Amino acid sequence: MQRRHLMALAAAAAAPHLPAFAQAPQEAHWPTKPIRILVGFPGGSTPDMSARAIAEPLAQALGQPVIVDNKPGASGNIAADAVAKATDDHTLGVVINGNLTSSKTLYPKLPYDPARDFSYLSLLTTAPLILVAPANLPSGEAFFEEARRQGDKWNYGSVGPGSVAHLGMELLKARVPGLKAVHVPYNGNPAVVTALIGGQVQMALMPPGVAMPQIKGGKLQAIGLTTSGRSALVPELPSLAQEGVKDFNLEVWTALIGPAGLSAAARQRITAALGPIMKTAEVRQRMFQQGWQAVGTSPEGLAQRVRQETALLNGIIKARGIKLE
Repeated sequence: MQRRHLMALAAAAAAPHLPAFAQAPQEAHWPTKPIRILVGFPGGSTPDMSARAIAEPLAQALGQPVIVDNKPGASGNIAADAVAKATDDHTLGVVINGNLTSSKTLYPKLPYDPARDFSYLSLLTTAPLILVAPANLPSGEAFFEEARRQGDKWNYGSVGPGSVAHLGMELLKARVPGLKAVHVPYNGNPAVVTALIGGQVQMALMPPGVAMPQIKGGKLQAIGLTTSGRSALVPELPSLAQEGVKDFNLEVWTALIGPAGLSAAARQRITAALGPIMKTAEVRQRMFQQGWQAVGTSPEGLAQRVRQETALLNGIIKARGIKLE
């Protein structure tokens, strides 16, 4: 009997492990190879800057290289889709508001589902938008009075249909009775700035990093921020609430995500490492100099932000009947 028992133990020891047990050591030692961060915008863009600001400190914390891979196109949706379909447990992505909030409603054929296909990891950066206008137009509440008088004779510029600058202006029109400025899309903020200075458009929403050089140079003026109060990024500027616009609070932001199938070990290690990284003076200063506030949140904090903004932006998309192909 004793001999048969010993033989059974030996046979059990020699038997192959079940897959669940085979994966455990690998997960425990994640990452096992370099990590890619996909960015759906070109080098020098805000998502690219956010990804590169965290890449080196994240590599040091995780013990593997972190590579930023730019895959621009379709307002970031090409890279976001690649993240959603990644299966190597070492692919992440840095995305903007729209990829997680408005794209699903704007693009009927969107190949991924923002609510189902991602692991939310952390909000990275935020910034208010500034409502800007040519320097020769009235300022403050007088600007809105003139805008009402001009009706649809006035235009507003944006970086493209479906962008936060576009949807934010439509939301502003819903908050300011009589504001009827017509949307004129452009290919990037530099073209919008040129149109503002040239008088082709009379207003636009822009992030501080783009708007402030033109404001300080006297070519454009700031009407107000798309926040309920002042911002540490531009403390000298009033909010639109101070100019009489009620119930209007909108920011642009970037976030770090992974595919829905990202392992628990990966999610835990990334979020544990990222919290301290986002609080370092080096990262915060690097973001601030570009016109952004470094944030860093829990996955739940990012998910809550996405839910709130999805409801806000999808409401205006449906109210205005905005659809993109």
